[in-house]
Amino acid sequence: MKKDKLFSEFPPVSTEQWEEVIMADLKGGDYEKKLVWKTIEGIDVRPYYRAEDIKDLNLAPTTKKDNNWDIRQDIFESDIKVANQIAIEGLKRGVNSLGFDVTKVKTMEDMKTLLNGINPTEIKLNFKTNICYRDFLLLFIDYLKSSNYDLQKVYGSLNYDPLIYALYKGEFGCEEEEMFDRLASLLTIVKENIPNFDTITVNGHVFNNAGASIVQELAYTLSAANEYLANLTEKSIPAHSVGYRTVFAFATGSNYFMEIAKIRAARILWKKIMQEYNPKCDSAYDVFIATESSFYNKTIYDPYVNMLRTTTESMSSAIAGADSISVYPFDSAFKESDDFSRRIASNQQILLKEETYLDKVVDPSAGSYYIENLTSSIASAVWDIFKTIEQKGGFLKAIKDGYVQDEIEKTAQKRNKEVALRRTTILGTNQYPNQKEEMSSKIEVLCEGITNPAKAIKTLNCIRLAEPFENLRLEVEKSNKTPKVFLLTFGNLAMRKARAGFATNFFAVAGYEIIDNPGFDTAQEGAKAALESKADIVVLCSSDEEYAELVSGVMPELRGKINHVVVAGNPIEQIENFKNQGITDFISVKTNCLESLQNYNGLLLK
Repeated sequence: MKKDKLFSEFPPVSTEQWEEVIMADLKGGDYEKKLVWKTIEGIDVRPYYRAEDIKDLNLAPTTKKDNNWDIRQDIFESDIKVANQIAIEGLKRGVNSLGFDVTKVKTMEDMKTLLNGINPTEIKLNFKTNICYRDFLLLFIDYLKSSNYDLQKVYGSLNYDPLIYALYKGEFGCEEEEMFDRLASLLTIVKENIPNFDTITVNGHVFNNAGASIVQELAYTLSAANEYLANLTEKSIPAHSVGYRTVFAFATGSNYFMEIAKIRAARILWKKIMQEYNPKCDSAYDVFIATESSFYNKTIYDPYVNMLRTTTESMSSAIAGADSISVYPFDSAFKESDDFSRRIASNQQILLKEETYLDKVVDPSAGSYYIENLTSSIASAVWDIFKTIEQKGGFLKAIKDGYVQDEIEKTAQKRNKEVALRRTTILGTNQYPNQKEEMSSKIEVLCEGITNPAKAIKTLNCIRLAEPFENLRLEVEKSNKTPKVFLLTFGNLAMRKARAGFATNFFAVAGYEIIDNPGFDTAQEGAKAALESKADIVVLCSSDEEYAELVSGVMPELRGKINHVVVAGNPIEQIENFKNQGITDFISVKTNCLESLQNYNGLLLK
């Protein structure tokens, strides 16, 4: 029986026909400005893609045999007994990979306490420390041998990454040559004892949390990995041995499709880099990709929104084929996570597996016209940055010269400006805040980065994107006064409501008290109510056409009695006239909200 293709009865529509319809609908509007998304990575994303757009792409099918990933829980608790208790709780909830801070693990008794009830041949173990990795590794191997574990079945990783550690701490911790000698020694010890254990973790998430773009995060991660690869092969470590034991650790943010494309591009480009070393084994190409929640986009206010962010971020990682996913608890930006928040974090991944079956299909986005084009565009942009760094002498020289740090800082400043202007929305922080929420009493610990330009290596400034706005609101909460904003609404119903809504959002993000009104019949009536409210700020909310009547009607009553009288909007032709009548400010979508509120805080919280 012949099976017709779905919708075969409809004639095909050419791209030219689609474009004709689009141009007609635009009615002379600029196609590029209205329909082409220009990302911060410098990539132009078209409004739609078709089969013809992928025919010339160099598509690289994944070599993964399945899409199963490790449900990893990173435990930041340094107290050994408490860390073990948290780990056991996680294992009961379905976690199968654990990340430990083992800085305090110095004896066999410490190791036994940390791993009590944990079988290293069944659970992947990932370790980071601020002390000697070699000493810890030898201790761990002694523990495995003394406990009669099958060393061939032990999987996990060390978070040894002196290059990116220097970007965080400002120093390498040892001489440059010794740094690579130590790494070669670790690789040899691992190969001879626990051969399936990864040794190098390239912490690309540090770039993400410093404000780097997706392209920069991937490019610098690959460049750092290549620096390790080049130095280790010079020390007679085979390329495949390095590749097989390397982890790429990325942070995933809320840019859903771009994050999928980033991870897919990582595998393509790593293969391209590794081919230059002529590895003797295909295992060289099988880099292990671990993702974790980005701290950069997480918030203190409206923290439950962080759950939504980490859910979409985890979906991006799973669809892209990440080997390990770590979801950070929604409250980790401002406090030590508790059992509830840790349980929610692990449940998010379990739901993605058990309810949505994202682990059942390998590379489900393969062949998608949109994602394949994004993958190709990201790979191309990343390769350009990678080549630039190589031309500058490689990653090590680039960070010593401060080139990588300066490029990331430029991007971070662009992102900060977009947030300040509210072109980038952080829900609950710079838009649509919960006006009744107070968080200052709930903050236990703030996750802040370290910046210290006086060090040998210029450090990255890892500050969450929401922090400047959060600081505004916390300043108000901690003060003895909450500024009052009176919305004087007048005239056209649609315009006064729209501008009242805008003004509410504008001032509420700093925690100001908003006094809204249904509307006044006369300007004088509104002025009287404004004075009776004893507000610090009066915002006039009306239409551009009616502002002349409103301003002339209220200012004789308000001038000299209310220090801050603001017009919601940007009536360009009337601005000077209104200022002469006593209007002190204008707020619109073009206003730098952050700078404006910082100024008001300075004036009102004295």
